[in-house]
Amino acid sequence: MRIVMGAQNCGFGPVAELVAVSRLLSGHERVFVGSGVAATFARRNPDAFDTIREIDGMRQGAGAESVDDLVKTGARVVSVMDADLALRSVVARRPVVMVDSLFGFWRLTRPLARIRDLCASMPRSSYAAADRHLAALSPHERIVAAHLLATHSVVQNFPGVPERAAEFAALGGGPAIHRTGPIIDLEGLENTPRDAEPEHDLLINVGGFRNFLLDFDVNNDYLRLLHRWIPDLLRDWPRFPRVLVCGGPFGGRRERTVSVAGRRADFRLLRQRDLLRAVASTPDYLIAPGLTALHEAMALGQLPLGIHEQHYAHVHTLRRLDGTLFGRNAGRFADVLPHHRVPEDDFAGTAVLVEIAGRVREDDELYAVFRRTFNERIESHVSLTPARRRHGVEELRGLLDGEPIHAVLARIVPPRCGE
Repeated sequence: MRIVMGAQNCGFGPVAELVAVSRLLSGHERVFVGSGVAATFARRNPDAFDTIREIDGMRQGAGAESVDDLVKTGARVVSVMDADLALRSVVARRPVVMVDSLFGFWRLTRPLARIRDLCASMPRSSYAAADRHLAALSPHERIVAAHLLATHSVVQNFPGVPERAAEFAALGGGPAIHRTGPIIDLEGLENTPRDAEPEHDLLINVGGFRNFLLDFDVNNDYLRLLHRWIPDLLRDWPRFPRVLVCGGPFGGRRERTVSVAGRRADFRLLRQRDLLRAVASTPDYLIAPGLTALHEAMALGQLPLGIHEQHYAHVHTLRRLDGTLFGRNAGRFADVLPHHRVPEDDFAGTAVLVEIAGRVREDDELYAVFRRTFNERIESHVSLTPARRRHGVEELRGLLDGEPIHAVLARIVPPRCGE
């Protein structure tokens, strides 16, 4: 069976989850369609797909037509938080599996029942007609609408997800909500050696970084702050003579090496399974607080330290996990500017975080506070005993556990012919 697959073009989280799902469907023909940072990740992990179709301008013109034509060739569509791909699939009358690790995050400005009614009355004569019909919905509400329109909704467990799933169930008539545990590369994790000799003393994972506002060369104050701070990290921490900084911003010509005081930091973009091997073997691990990276670390028995928030979803994640050791210990820009309010909005909140990162980078006094307070966070983290770290991992596992993703997919995606 041919399955057309795509992921929201926001950082590496959604497409990493798509790769995990795709590898569980290896008996089928898996066709990736996407652009931007999602396509970059797919190309770095080509073994997860049978075909990779990178299409620019997917929302309009020739690019949109190419996506529509491709969707029609599939027997089924898997979309990880890509509302547009899901909507095109519904119009093409293809079964859609909507996968979501942020199901409880999406903010609604109108009642869920109103969104359900809009979906029920949506014309399906063309994508353009359906798009116009849903035009009043915010980007978050369009993702919720995609769930209501989907054949199946597969949602990763997190605080707030059970409550939203109950709201969906109370509406009646919608798709079944399948609540899962971590949506991560289970096979890759199983085959990752736990006892390999470490190549680095500290691993820093900044994720894909790009989203609706952030980019490597635009609204990139966070990255510029990171580049200012890494040499000081090398100066301040003799215990980290070999540092690996990995993520989307450091691929290709953006690779670099910084050396200070006889210590060095390498900036690289790793393949997903190479990253898993690095996580398993490196003694200390810092992450941008995205859920996929956190779940992978938990699966490998690593308790990472969260670094400062890149975008509003990271604010949401840390707030929801504030009762855990991971949540309490994570670095936050509130350590530097405790009274600077971050709006409760995806775009506006992210824009304010960009502004804060720029202020911290440019103002020597603020930067000194940033450096000092994050050193305190690192000191607290590295002083944790192995028992405390194990406790931190176990409390997260208990909070975020759910039905295994492979069991869910086995129920909702028909097996290949002959099985």
